[in-house]
Amino acid sequence: MPTAIAMTPKGLNVPDQPILPFIEGDGTGPDIWRSSVRVFDAAVAKAYGGKRKITWREVLAGEKAFNKTGDWLPQATLDAFKQYLVGIKGPLTTPIGGGIRSLNVALRQMLDLYVCLRPVRWFTGVPSPVKKPQDVDMVIFRENTEDIYAGIEYAGGSPEAKKVLDFMAEHFPKEFGKIRFGSAEKSIAWQKVLEGIGAPKRDITAGPCGGVMVGIGFKPVSYLGTERLVHSAIGYALKNKRRSVTLVHKGNIMKFTEGAFREWGYHVAREFYRAQTVTERESWIFGNKEADPNLSSEANAKMIEPGYEMMTAEQKKKIVAEVEAALKLWPTHGDGKWKKMLLIRDTIADITLQQVLTRAKDFDVIATMNLNGDYLSDALAAQVGGIGIAPGANINYITGHAIFEATHGTAPKYANLDQVNPGSVILSGEMMLRYMGWIEAADLIIKGIEGAIAAKTVTYDFHRMMEGATKLKCSEFGEAIVRHMG
Repeated sequence: MPTAIAMTPKGLNVPDQPILPFIEGDGTGPDIWRSSVRVFDAAVAKAYGGKRKITWREVLAGEKAFNKTGDWLPQATLDAFKQYLVGIKGPLTTPIGGGIRSLNVALRQMLDLYVCLRPVRWFTGVPSPVKKPQDVDMVIFRENTEDIYAGIEYAGGSPEAKKVLDFMAEHFPKEFGKIRFGSAEKSIAWQKVLEGIGAPKRDITAGPCGGVMVGIGFKPVSYLGTERLVHSAIGYALKNKRRSVTLVHKGNIMKFTEGAFREWGYHVAREFYRAQTVTERESWIFGNKEADPNLSSEANAKMIEPGYEMMTAEQKKKIVAEVEAALKLWPTHGDGKWKKMLLIRDTIADITLQQVLTRAKDFDVIATMNLNGDYLSDALAAQVGGIGIAPGANINYITGHAIFEATHGTAPKYANLDQVNPGSVILSGEMMLRYMGWIEAADLIIKGIEGAIAAKTVTYDFHRMMEGATKLKCSEFGEAIVRHMG
């Protein structure tokens, strides 16, 4: 009998006939869904011989929902995802002219899906712009509810922006002074400079805010938001025997938001996973001590901190204390034991975008904030075939709620042409089956995709870049995947 998936203290309880809500999607969504659901059902049938079967329940969002109900995101859709816990969706149109800024963001926030999970790997034969796409095998844990995606911003010249600026001028004058054109006086002075080099004269004080046009945005980053994301990333890495978790941040500039994410991430590793993890700096300390058992703490400090000699006495004392704190772990981590543990490290966001190209093998599981994760996941997808084949999921590991989704747009000009690559939704479904514990069915989908691509039977996006390939329709690519399941 079809039943809802339930969350228990031991994890997900998945019945043999789970009810899974799905959103078909806009634009190319219907084409993609028809191909994808054929693959999902075939994998489940082959893996379990009829003992397990998914009952699909369509729910509405996007253009289809608006056309049928007048609502872009009906309450019934949210209720279905809340009730059945796990579901999947195609690409959705973001309404223009007000209302919900993004249906995808709305779903994540309303269901508190705090992890955006984006695994990135290369399938042999997929065209790639890089020399070694096979080096890319990463899993990105992107924080999904905070950072600039919280959507707290006010338009330049609006009464709300003026209130914020006035508040800063009164209570935080030092910080207010850093806003280049935050006052009418500064704006007017600059306007006169522009007029001096030929710009037309105008009365910029005539606007609603006296010439002050400054957009204001807030970037909330919390300890608890960081904790639950990093918990999820480390837990995943340990469960799946991954090598490392890298905290990606821009903490060298934004010290109390991105920098806090870095510090809090390390705190989670030390506080909750001390026996199973080692930080990168600790690994240097242990390695130095193992190479020279007589090495003093001060000498070790000089080796891990290149600028040690130029530091103040207080700074040197802090580095030596760091070395001594690490060496207290010697009984559990020393003598090479740390080499078998999960490595926790961090990198600056901008250099990360370079190093995932030049040193991809250095990265395994990545935990990062919302905006960084947005840039990083799409940049990595480009290395392994593009977002047309990139899967994604939005998950709350505490409640069990999860929506697996296409990571690309609706591509309306290709709608109803049976032409586009369904790989993003198919691989998102593979992630969904794996999340449900249906590993055998998930493995069959991977086998089918690998086989179809290796045989050079692909959709137009890959066909145009592969010599000797056979171009398939969207539906035909789904059938090819099913055939290659064996």
